[in-house]
Amino acid sequence: MTTPDALTTPGFHTIVIGVDFSPSSLHALDVARQNFPGARRRLLHITDARATTAPDLMGGVTAATPDPELLRTLEHADAQRLSRIVLEGEDAELLTGDPVTGILDAAERCGADLIVVGTHAQGALEHFFLGSSAEKIVSRSRIPVLTVRHP
Repeated sequence: MTTPDALTTPGFHTIVIGVDFSPSSLHALDVARQNFPGARRRLLHITDARATTAPDLMGGVTAATPDPELLRTLEHADAQRLSRIVLEGEDAELLTGDPVTGILDAAERCGADLIVVGTHAQGALEHFFLGSSAEKIVSRSRIPVLTVRHP
């Protein structure tokens, strides 16, 4: 297998890698480790705490915020999962909020010059209504974004 020259050039010094523990994000992490071994790598997981909607008794929807106790449980579990995949020499950060905004803000804060994220296969209808986090990151990022599709 050949590696594109753009991946092997030493131009990227600090890389933020978005990790949601899915097979595609773990594959993206592997790709980043293999192709940018000399870069400072910051693994970032964001516990999604955005408000959602839930059906109400009248047939409509109402805003639903995550239960604080459930959120704490998720954050604790996510911290443990993140600690199991981070390697020596890598940084790890766990945030709570909107994953897209969190990744972009973290990349800016740490002076990253590349963001790496995995892409998920979605059905056409789901993609039409929701879009994808990776697509939103690509469209809003001020720095290059490498999207990695799981084989």
